[in-house]
Amino acid sequence: MNAVPSMRRQLRNITLVTATILLLPLMAMRFTREVNWSVSDFVIAGVLLFGTGLAYVMISRASKSPVYRLGVAVAVMTGLALIWINLAVGIIGSEDNPANALYVGVIVVGLIGIASARLRPQGMARAAFVTAAAQALVPFVALIIWRPSFDNTPGIVGVFILNAMFAGAFVVAGMLFKRAAEADKR
Repeated sequence: MNAVPSMRRQLRNITLVTATILLLPLMAMRFTREVNWSVSDFVIAGVLLFGTGLAYVMISRASKSPVYRLGVAVAVMTGLALIWINLAVGIIGSEDNPANALYVGVIVVGLIGIASARLRPQGMARAAFVTAAAQALVPFVALIIWRPSFDNTPGIVGVFILNAMFAGAFVVAGMLFKRAAEADKR
């Protein structure tokens, strides 16, 4: 019976945090033309923020380990940042570049990994490492398939650096899950 109020409280907190974050662009729209969100932008952002919070709550319940929970936080926040940036401005070129669809594959790899891990720390570590590898492969696959112009070298270098940062964050999550798994064995 204790889990129900706790879950309700967590859902309320996720809702409040989501609403508070969404108030920022809403208020900014009153003061600048630089922020110009449509209703669909708010809906998508709300779903992403609420979904990320809910994913954290649901997955982190699998372990009381603070290291495991930190791994979950790093993984879900990295996934949120990846999706948010890709939808907002795109990572490879603009948000309209079809190469950006490859990032959906990264998220799918992560979700399949989480499902196959059954939320166990060792499996979550493997899932995070495989997700990092998928993330690292995206710019190479995009170069092979779409062959962008090399006239824009800083853009290509920037894409590789950004992908390395995301892959690195997934590796950090994997290392945290691995550490949680090792602590469970003791």
